[in-house]
Amino acid sequence: MSATIKPFTDEFEEYGRDESRSSGEASSISFPTSEDEVRAILRQLHADGVSVTVQGARTGLAAGAVPHGGHILNTSRMNRYLGLRCDDEGRFLLRVEPGVVLSELRKQLVKKALPTGGWDQASLRTYEEFQAAPEQFFPTDPTEASACLGGMAACNASGARSYAYGPMRPHVTGLHVALADGDLLELHRGEVFAQGRRLSLVTAEGRSLELDLPDYTMPKTKNASGYYVADDMDAIDLFIGACGTLGVITELEIALQPASAVVWGVSCFFDSEDKAVAFTDSVRPVLSHAAAIEYFDAGALDILRRQREQSTAFASLPALDDEAKVCVYVELDCDDEAQATEELYHLGWVLELAGGRDDATWVARTEVDRECQRFFRHAVPEGVNMLIDERRRTDLTITKLGSDMSVPNARLADVVALYRRTLAESGLESAAWGHIGNNHLHVNILPRDAQDYRAGGELFAQWAAEITAMGGAVSAEHGVGKIKAGFLETMYGHEAMVESARLKLQLDPAGQLGRGNLFSEKLLDELVQKGGA
Repeated sequence: MSATIKPFTDEFEEYGRDESRSSGEASSISFPTSEDEVRAILRQLHADGVSVTVQGARTGLAAGAVPHGGHILNTSRMNRYLGLRCDDEGRFLLRVEPGVVLSELRKQLVKKALPTGGWDQASLRTYEEFQAAPEQFFPTDPTEASACLGGMAACNASGARSYAYGPMRPHVTGLHVALADGDLLELHRGEVFAQGRRLSLVTAEGRSLELDLPDYTMPKTKNASGYYVADDMDAIDLFIGACGTLGVITELEIALQPASAVVWGVSCFFDSEDKAVAFTDSVRPVLSHAAAIEYFDAGALDILRRQREQSTAFASLPALDDEAKVCVYVELDCDDEAQATEELYHLGWVLELAGGRDDATWVARTEVDRECQRFFRHAVPEGVNMLIDERRRTDLTITKLGSDMSVPNARLADVVALYRRTLAESGLESAAWGHIGNNHLHVNILPRDAQDYRAGGELFAQWAAEITAMGGAVSAEHGVGKIKAGFLETMYGHEAMVESARLKLQLDPAGQLGRGNLFSEKLLDELVQKGGA
């Protein structure tokens, strides 16, 4: 056994699970610190026929990092900053290893103090320009800021500010991807494109790959469901959101943006969900500088009220008026205070028309106030996790059930009505929050026992079918992983899953990478036995 591959003993037990609360088994584990080490490990595992699960910080919610036997390749120790350049548009493009943590990147950008050890002279010259330039930021902002950038690319993560800035995919300008046999793809945005649904790639070792892309059509909504495919697409986009099934990301180049001069947050409260939905539909075309439009339903606000009363950790949460049944939070990114004031005026006008309470609206104009609102926003999922952990003390089969589905703009009211009707019929406890500006709510079912858990799973399957019929996506930002693999077939159909598996096998002929992610192992093994046909 290689010195970098260790037996999976009790010492590494935590690496058998991720934030999905799912767990698995493995026979070995490695923590490479460089691209060369990753490639060497993959070559050995490929020769031995060992399956590989790729991990980073294990913050995912779709069990993509949970092993189904074989080897765990954890890239969290690959956390170097590799270089910096400017493109023709004047953007700063930062090269990093996949283990760089989002929260650390944010701190470095604010301080304008990137770790430059080992950088070449061209990067160091660009770094001087970076230090003299206005503050830069990276737009992708999942709630879990401890996520690694490699994992964020693997699931095409997004977050609240995806309303303005989109998901991870458009902000990735370069990738190094190590294939199952240790060969390497070096991909740069704008260089290699498919011809229709045929994609030709050349590896670092000079091997030509001719890939047949699946024929399905992706929905015109926020989407992290399965392989990204489109006619004449950029080659790099195939590997973003692939859930570790096509290769191991060993390097990323990401595009930074100038930070907005003025950022204001506005929490708008309503006495009914219908008013909040109407407000969202009306405010979207009116605001030109909204970075985020977020939602908290009655269940979510009730959790906040309980947490504030019961836990000292949440004592600093603002008190909520009894008449505040639901909340829509809007974040404004503006060039100056005059622009922000104008946006606030437009927002207030729509708020009044929608029946919101102007007297109860919270406006955060300072960083301290915005941090208070961020705490308010992040306290909801934290409170839900605490509630589930408490219930697991009496029933270990209970885990949180969180949806991640989106629909087109015109179907927002329809999908909210679907959730309310089916939840009422089921009698299940729930709390919903999330990215209402993108028609993307995280509806979390809070099971009280194993029966609730089973009923919640059945309800999610029903939602997947109905949301697919609305032209939506079964996974909007968390990827598919293992938990939502069945929903992916609901969305695209069985033949599309066969085409996707065949594409995987063109890059990973033995089906070793990311087993259980995106499609069933049974389907993959059947195709392997048929030679990938």
